[in-house]
Amino acid sequence: MSVYSSSSFPPANSSSITLFKFIQKCYNTTVGTYTVITFTVTLLLLILPLCVFVIYLGFQRWRQQRSGTTTSHSDVVTFHMVAIELMNIVGNIVFCIGVLTRLRQLMMAGVCIFITYSCGQLLFHILTCVERYLAVVHPVTYLGLKKGKGIRLRNISIGCVWLLSFANACLLFVEDTHSINIIYSCNLSFIFMVICFCSLSVLYVLIRPGPGAGGEGRPRADQSKMRAFYTIMIILGVLFFRLVVTAVNSNVYSSPVVGQTEKCSLWFSLAWFTLPSSLVLPLLFIHRAGKLSL
Repeated sequence: MSVYSSSSFPPANSSSITLFKFIQKCYNTTVGTYTVITFTVTLLLLILPLCVFVIYLGFQRWRQQRSGTTTSHSDVVTFHMVAIELMNIVGNIVFCIGVLTRLRQLMMAGVCIFITYSCGQLLFHILTCVERYLAVVHPVTYLGLKKGKGIRLRNISIGCVWLLSFANACLLFVEDTHSINIIYSCNLSFIFMVICFCSLSVLYVLIRPGPGAGGEGRPRADQSKMRAFYTIMIILGVLFFRLVVTAVNSNVYSSPVVGQTEKCSLWFSLAWFTLPSSLVLPLLFIHRAGKLSL
């Protein structure tokens, strides 16, 4: 099996190849096989222990909770993020087995899970940023959303994230690369605008003079507000890095100028660039639990 066999790829300007067929041909190479094995092992050694530890801390916290208390919105989103990370690990194992055995059905199942995960991860980061935005910019509204109506709204939002994530897997079978590029560009633009809006709004609240300051000085920001801002900025930095890579990958994939070998190389790198964003929410949860000093 050659590293890259030009005969296994369609012409560079072909628009009739689906995303799944493209991925299948990329991983039907020596480089593709080594890449998926290395990435799967990395997930098992890095992400899996982190997810298990978050679940353990969450279970401990649940046992210690008094009756009538509710889990915070950010913690619930983190638990769903852990769930989607575990789903991604299972998907990578399935895909790895499919690549090694050349079973198309297993490869398709693994890719569907990865596409679902990729969308869901970004959307759960958005929910975290929106939750922090409400906590800082609209604290009265946020306090009113901690029970009852707020919990229902949170659950509906999380349900929509899962539905959109699974619907995103349908792009695997779209043959028009131009349409895929438009959809991804719109999604990435929306995600980036929401996160930037939340970050800038929180920054404005933190630096503006407080009531009674008379414009002579700026009051020290509340510690919880600073934590919220740091949370959003960390997510913004990590996601900005990933969004840029994803945007480049999306445009290169639909470009008739770039060869298939280069497209495959970019696709291989895309999975690795999801790792930093996989670490953010679990590490922040562990930090809030007092088990990690930043």
